[in-house]
Amino acid sequence: MKTSHRTIATAVAVLAMTALTSCGSSSEPAADGTVTLSFMTGSDQSTVDTSKALANAFMKANPSIKIDMEHQPGGSEGDNIVKTRLSTGEMTDVFWYNSGSLLQALNPAQTLVDLTGDPVLTNVQQDYLPVVTQGGKVYGVPATTLTGGGILYNRKVYDKLGLEVPKTWDAFMANNEKIKAAGIAPVISTFKDTWTSQLFVLADFYNVQAAVPSFAQDYTAGKVKYATTPAAQGGFQHLADVHAKDYLSKGFGSATLDQGLKMLVEGKGAHYAMLSGLLPPLLATYPQTATDVGFLGVPSSDPAKHGATVWEPPAIYIAKTTEHLDAAKKFLAFVASPAGTEAVTAAVRPSGPYRIKGSKLPDDAIQVAKDLQVYIDKGATSPALEFLSPIKGPSLEQITVAVGSGLTPPAEGAAQYDKDVEKQAKQLGLAGW
Repeated sequence: MKTSHRTIATAVAVLAMTALTSCGSSSEPAADGTVTLSFMTGSDQSTVDTSKALANAFMKANPSIKIDMEHQPGGSEGDNIVKTRLSTGEMTDVFWYNSGSLLQALNPAQTLVDLTGDPVLTNVQQDYLPVVTQGGKVYGVPATTLTGGGILYNRKVYDKLGLEVPKTWDAFMANNEKIKAAGIAPVISTFKDTWTSQLFVLADFYNVQAAVPSFAQDYTAGKVKYATTPAAQGGFQHLADVHAKDYLSKGFGSATLDQGLKMLVEGKGAHYAMLSGLLPPLLATYPQTATDVGFLGVPSSDPAKHGATVWEPPAIYIAKTTEHLDAAKKFLAFVASPAGTEAVTAAVRPSGPYRIKGSKLPDDAIQVAKDLQVYIDKGATSPALEFLSPIKGPSLEQITVAVGSGLTPPAEGAAQYDKDVEKQAKQLGLAGW
């Protein structure tokens, strides 16, 4: 899902490009004993604000360490800058970058400082570590909050109709029937923005992993397929189910993401398979978003195993070329501490929980963040597959549109996606393909 990963990652961020600035740092301590760390971060506004909050709070607590920040562009241009500077030995001391499968492209064993077993990681939740691990070694700490992938639902609709949050797919479908009878669109779909059609599949991965714990590893090795793994085919079946029952919002084929979010917040649609991180920008226009929209993980057949798929936070890493390793580790330890998350919360309203032990959401956190926290506290989350496997077939969004529109049977859609990822795996030169 290379293209879809990019689109989803972009969708979570509110893009507000800032001027590219660069401040070098001396490798020698200043005459007064201060050390200057260079810190490359992103340029979208949320990332800039988060990075500034972390740097300023850290410098206040550590007067002998100064942090100079520079901002890289987003997307592939920023990726190329990071890879080039790492390969030429010209990277900043610390830097902000993706977690998950994109980490392997940085050749971390050669370019990043290994943090395995380091006190820097003391407060990092165990569930996060796999997405900053390559070759059994841990390289980063979470830079911000996570995002939930699942079903956003209108809580006022639920209250009005006396519905309970479903923990099984059958209960979800029964709720849809009652919602439809009340004249409200049960399931919002926005296939004009094709990437949004993927969420029933992508956000179902918690259920896949619960049924087949080794799926991500075996999938990467070419040992398992979507079409021959019933649990993995489940997301395609969900798409087919809601279409077959006529639960989709009218005009779903031409509707856009913005229209879908508006329908949800206004209560004209009850459910929307989507990312929770897309809600904060709506707060200015629709302040009721904070209280009226809840989050639930895509239900499976077993209520005892109800959980949620999450899009994990990006990470902050230390370049192996740093000449200020102690100071860099001290900064990462601060980032990965309750004090660090409190500094971020004061500057940026969190759209989800932090991956830091002891960090608490503020009382005025939006409802979806509180709902996600419940899943975190239960230990009932899994990273999306794209964080655990480098294989991202580019055609998933076209396949899911066809399945979700009733044009392609779910089993056929799963088989089509297997062929799509096979091309990608062979391009990557993965063993077993």
